[in-house]
Amino acid sequence: MKKKLLLALLMGTLTAHAVDYPYLTFVLTDGSKASVSVASDVALTFSGSTLTIGAEKEFTLTNLSQMYFSTTDETQEATGISETVAASLDDAIEIYDLRGNRVSREQMRRGVYIIKTKNGTSKVAVK
Repeated sequence: MKKKLLLALLMGTLTAHAVDYPYLTFVLTDGSKASVSVASDVALTFSGSTLTIGAEKEFTLTNLSQMYFSTTDETQEATGISETVAASLDDAIEIYDLRGNRVSREQMRRGVYIIKTKNGTSKVAVK
């Protein structure tokens, strides 16, 4: 009886916490990720060796290595770059590399830099 009560409490706790995570993320065996929005009516269906999530995604079970709830769509690269714009370095007040070291325009090579201008701070990729 105690085990059933404990199990019921745990299930209620897990369900309450899953509400805070709007995405279900799948990690494939090749390391790539796929995130699916988990609306309240999304259904997971198993048929043979295939997992279907709503009408959005289909996975072969042998290609899945991990599945977890997440707060963001993890298929987007973790660069922090939400849009790409052509920026002029003429407006730069300060320039930093990704290690936090201040650099001059002359020191910049290919890579990603943090540029501070009078309009704000942004991350830019130098090609």
